[in-house]
Amino acid sequence: MNNANKQATARKKLTVFLLSFTLLGSMIAMSGPVPVKAFADEQVSDAEQLEPTEISIPIETDINAELNASPSAGASEADVQAFAAAAGSHDANFSPETLQFLKANTGLDGEQWDNIMKLVNKPEQDDLNWTKYYGYCEDIGDDRGYTIGIFGATTGGPNDEGPDGPELFKEYDRAKGASNPSVEGALKRLGINGKMKNGILVISDSESKFVKKINSLQNDAAWREAMWRTFYNVYIKYSVEQAKKRGFTSALTIGSFVDTALNQGATGDSGSLQGILSRSGSSKDEKTFMTKFYAERTKIVDTNDYNQPPNGKNRVKQWSTLLNMGETDLKNADAAIQKVTDWELK
Repeated sequence: MNNANKQATARKKLTVFLLSFTLLGSMIAMSGPVPVKAFADEQVSDAEQLEPTEISIPIETDINAELNASPSAGASEADVQAFAAAAGSHDANFSPETLQFLKANTGLDGEQWDNIMKLVNKPEQDDLNWTKYYGYCEDIGDDRGYTIGIFGATTGGPNDEGPDGPELFKEYDRAKGASNPSVEGALKRLGINGKMKNGILVISDSESKFVKKINSLQNDAAWREAMWRTFYNVYIKYSVEQAKKRGFTSALTIGSFVDTALNQGATGDSGSLQGILSRSGSSKDEKTFMTKFYAERTKIVDTNDYNQPPNGKNRVKQWSTLLNMGETDLKNADAAIQKVTDWELK
């Protein structure tokens, strides 16, 4: 507002005050404080409390590609608040079938799973717009073969002799209606040349051809369904079971376990979710248990090619910071998610 407008407004306010002192006083007395959401020692503006707008978008639409880009690292508080206020509907990032499946099997809704996936995708892709990665495929040179999709399914290699990629292709064949789903059936449907060998999916096509085939599945509804079913069968189911076994049902704890499982393996050696849980104590207090869990995971998260240092420690810090902020349900947490993911991937 320019100075002339400010002065005119001031004169109007003065006139109203002099003529209507009693009425104005009553209005002021009746006015109450504006409620705000607080976490830690900070107060967050009302803009962060806006409920996501419910919209209906077909599964083929890449909703996050339509959203405004996330604020970059070092963004101002105003940028963070604006991002939170502009956040789209969380449910629109899932098909109705996937939402129903996740709610029934994990107890968490679309908003909670959307926030979990943002926290997962930051250290994986340096991007909160996780739905862009259903068709992701790349050989990242970690001796695990090709890395595929939103949870990084692998085809297998010297560093991964029990890959989850084959299960993904089998689930795709099932989603496409196969009566006897198989990896080979899925490869045939997709026109991909490859075969299973000692538990590893060996692709004989050129890298560029295979990557292009997977990229083309980005908006394939059956591929997305297969992705979530595999994700659940291999990582989410075990994570939810382990949380409930300890009497924990919060979205933050379940998400923390899922992130550990997909990054370091659900079961197996000492670095897996199973291994870390065995060293995290037996406290029935969720915050006490998870504080120990994060400490144990931090010790090994940057080893064994799990993450490139210091990305692993920052990965764990996202979750532990949310715990300390009291954001355990991951509801109305857009601004909090943006804050904890505001770090630079190395």
